[in-house]
Amino acid sequence: MLRIAILGLGEGRSTMSAALESSKLELVKVCDRNEEICKQRAKEFDFHSYTTDYNELLQDESIDIIAIYTPDHLHAEHVKQALLNGKHVVCTKPFIDDLSDAKELLELSKSTGKKVFIGQSSRFFEPAKRQRADYEAGLIGDLITIEAQYHADHRWFLKKEWSLLQSFKWLYGGLSHPVDFIRWYLPNIEEVMGYGMISSNGQSAGLKNEDTMHFIFKATDGRIARVSGVYTSPTQPAQRDSGMSTILRATEGASQADYHELRYAVTDRTGEEKVITWGDSTLKYYFRFEGQSHHGGEYQNYLEYFVDSIEQGFTAYPDMEEGIGTVALLQAMDKTLQTGMPVKIADVLNEFDLPETIL
Repeated sequence: MLRIAILGLGEGRSTMSAALESSKLELVKVCDRNEEICKQRAKEFDFHSYTTDYNELLQDESIDIIAIYTPDHLHAEHVKQALLNGKHVVCTKPFIDDLSDAKELLELSKSTGKKVFIGQSSRFFEPAKRQRADYEAGLIGDLITIEAQYHADHRWFLKKEWSLLQSFKWLYGGLSHPVDFIRWYLPNIEEVMGYGMISSNGQSAGLKNEDTMHFIFKATDGRIARVSGVYTSPTQPAQRDSGMSTILRATEGASQADYHELRYAVTDRTGEEKVITWGDSTLKYYFRFEGQSHHGGEYQNYLEYFVDSIEQGFTAYPDMEEGIGTVALLQAMDKTLQTGMPVKIADVLNEFDLPETIL
């Protein structure tokens, strides 16, 4: 059984639940610079091994994995320190916010021999897992195109002061989920074009960056995909729509995975149409706390997958390279919003002296 520690106990709350419930991991210690949050988590989970000093995790030789859930701008340094101290790393998405850190981290992971896994949790939700398994089994044939979207009524976010800062962008905080789905199925994106705007709701609240965006991607083999994000308007009823959906259109069928709804639909190569839903026990596994604000089941699924990769010697995806590639794609998307022109992802990578093989 591998031993894990957690840094950052906001989002790390789900990881605490996942590690404590898993038979493949032993939670050793948790850390947050805010001691009040440490005390809250200690009471909530009856787990009292906490610290406010990251160095305690780094210097504990019994810890195999450090899971990092700190703000984006701190990821690079926290990952670097974990690798230098001989730890495998789980890091929440997006991996880093500055690609100038990427080359050093790639070299460090290689030289230390330690694995880095990016916590793109949505891949590990039940409908997404079923969609991937069906696709890999050839149930719908060869992929023609993929469409992904994340549409959510997050007007309540606008009441948080930090959401109105210049540094806050829905592009990274929201669209990184459906963009990851695009790259999962169509990894070799070479160019992106998109438009965005601040909606009237966003303007009234004082939002500084786009809350409504649509993008088209082109892959190196000529296939295209699209992704959209809308974050400050009402949504349709869940019976008709879903907050986040991924649609695969292939040569012999099509499929759609919905999130947060435990719903999956497929037309397979025989022409059979199915809509699959999961019941309360699965719902309670994935959403363990109030509402659907935390999703511990996905975290448990990906932590156990990462443990298997360490013990069995395979690569757990998204790995560091894939995480960096997704950040490069998001930065290209950001650039096309600013310029109104198509942007090649290779140009972003070249700017930071990163190999195009990351795509």
